[in-house]
Amino acid sequence: MAVRDLIPWSRNQEVAPPRGTRDPFMTLHREMNRLFDDVFRGFGGESLSPLMEGQFSWPKIELGETDKGLTISAELPGMTEKDVQIEIANGMLTIRGEKKSERKEEGRYFTDRYYGSFQRQIALEDVEEDKAEASFKDGVLTISIPKSENPRAGVKRIAIKSQ
Repeated sequence: MAVRDLIPWSRNQEVAPPRGTRDPFMTLHREMNRLFDDVFRGFGGESLSPLMEGQFSWPKIELGETDKGLTISAELPGMTEKDVQIEIANGMLTIRGEKKSERKEEGRYFTDRYYGSFQRQIALEDVEEDKAEASFKDGVLTISIPKSENPRAGVKRIAIKSQ
């Protein structure tokens, strides 16, 4: 008997129920596992994780807060300040831009680098938007926004009238 015969399943094999029994919960468990495996396997043999990583978490950011203000840093290697736009509107900081490929489409090659347009948004509260400053050095964008001296009340209680 081989060791693999002792394991009730493998990557490509379902868990076999004991002979003579049909447990509906085990069947549900197997079907849910198969469903998740199919979804995360991706489309056309590609994994979803690079798609998700590129779209939702690039550029990587750091958010720091003190009593005086907020500091947001974003890693943008290979880019310049001309490739990035920063806007504050309706209490939302938006960082957007586009990183263009440095290679010409000649022949086959592999890359792990992310290219294309991006956008990150950060909700802001109680800051002085018109005093925001930004700097770009060594591929790191740093945005400093001072806090407002007159912050809004965090909670507003609304009275309920009986009818």
